[in-house]
Order: sequence, then structure tokens, then C-alpha cells
Amino acid sequence: MDALSAAIPLDDSPARANALVMTMDHLVDLLSAIVHRLHAALTTLLLFIVSLGPIPRHVGFVMDGNRRYAKGRGRRVAEGHSDGFDALKRTLEICLRLRIRAVSIYAFSIDNFKRDEKEVEALFRLAKTKLMELCQHDELLNAYGIRLRWIGRRDMFPPDMTECILKMEQMTEHNTAGVLNVCSPYTSRDEMTTAMRHVVDGEMSTFNSKDIFNHLETTESIRQLNHDAGTEGLDDGRLDILVRTSNVKRLSDFMMWQASEDTQLHFVQSKWPEFSLTDFLPILLGWQQKKWLRSIRRTLSIS
Repeated sequence: MDALSAAIPLDDSPARANALVMTMDHLVDLLSAIVHRLHAALTTLLLFIVSLGPIPRHVGFVMDGNRRYAKGRGRRVAEGHSDGFDALKRTLEICLRLRIRAVSIYAFSIDNFKRDEKEVEALFRLAKTKLMELCQHDELLNAYGIRLRWIGRRDMFPPDMTECILKMEQMTEHNTAGVLNVCSPYTSRDEMTTAMRHVVDGEMSTFNSKDIFNHLETTESIRQLNHDAGTEGLDDGRLDILVRTSNVKRLSDFMMWQASEDTQLHFVQSKWPEFSLTDFLPILLGWQQKKWLRSIRRTLSIS
């Protein structure tokens, strides 16, 4: 008699059925644990291989498709946004493990205030809960030494949201390994207008486009990080890669100036809650290939 037969009574049908169910559940749990470990090991190997090449300094994400994802599955919109935050944590961890220094996310457009009031309120509640979790002492941001910086018109938020934002920034302000720029409520045109206003209202008698660019909130965030880390001049805040999910091919007023001629734009089919390493890996490898080819061309032109 084998071990499985010995573990299952033969004389009592209900008892035998229960024992069989328990045994199958145990096997399923065991297989699930094995698959999980294999997936984690493969992910670690792939990220190690990618880390051997050049790594982008600044990556931006337009997190599109939460509502379509939820509606396509017959679920509430709030559930789609919740799954979207899970995708953010998953993607952010990939970026941090690769030591990508700056990540900017388009969390909420100024124009999104036109949406249903209940949806907006639910999204704010979710943002407070999920982002506050990331800022806890033993959670993702502090574990990797990343500070959170809020970009945009925070004066448009209710007082409790503004207070929560300040607390999150304070909880991570000592970190100098990188920065997560949460753009909300944000539009690129508003960021540029605000930067222009600061320059005009300042003490500079003359100024140029570089002065205005340096006053963009996202630029100031990265420049402040470099100053605190003692790495001034490392980068100027321009995007290396900009990713938009849900196969929508437009920037929608997100970091239009920072998306320069050297920025690699990617519009992927997956909706944001579905975005994973299988989407991100080809993007990173494509960017590395472009950097290598440019380096080869430069070397050949010199020789």
C-alpha cells in the first residue's frame, strides 16, 4: 500500500473523501509554492542580466486603463484602481531593484476632476492608503532608500489629503538613493506655466529656456535629490523612457518638455493593472540596445 492510500481511510466514504480533498489541497499548495519560487528565481536572474547593461536614470509611466480593465471584467471601477496600485508597487520594485534613480508616474490629471465625484473621492482614499503603505519604515520606499515627492497642484486637494501628502514626504525625505515623483493633480502645461511664473517673479533680470526647465517641479525634485546625495550634474530631469499602457498613443499632457528627442516612447497593449515584467523587459532591452548602438557609432566616428 502506498503512502497516499495509507493516509486515506478505505472503510468510510465521507472520511475518505475529506482526506482526499485535504491531500489534494496540500499538493496544490506545494506546487504553488514551487512555481512561486521558480518565478522569483527567474525574475532575479532576468533583472541581474539587465543590470549588467546601461540603466536608464529617469522613467515615466502614464498608468492608463484601470477603468477599462475593471469594466471588461464586470467589476467596480474602484477595484480596477486598486489593482492598478498593485501594478504600481510591482513595477516600482522592478525599477528599484535595477537602481533606476527617478520614476515619475501620472497619477491624476487636473482634468480628471471632471469625472464622477464618487469615483474621484474613492480614488483619493485609495491613494492615501496605498501610498502611505509604501512609505512605512519597513516598506518598499524606505527599504530601497527612495523618497516620495508630490508634483502638481496640491492646493486643489481637500485638507486631509494635503496633510497626508506632507506626512508621506516627511517619512521619506531622508532617503537619497532615488525619488518617486507622484504627479497629481498635474498637467505638463500647468507645470511649465508655474515654472515660468517662478522665473519671472524671481530676481533674474534675464533668463532662457534652461532656467525655466530647471524650475519645473520634476526637475527640481531630481536636482534636489542629486544635491542631497552629492551627485550634482548626474542628470537634468529629462526622461529616458516614457511608457503608456492600454495602447493609447498620446502623452495626454504629461511631461511634454521632459520627453525630449532622446526619450524612448512606448505605447503597450496591456492595461495598467496587467503591466508586468513581460511588458517592461523588452522596453528596457530595447533602450539598452539603442545606447549600445549609439556608443558603437560614436566610437567608429572617432576612429
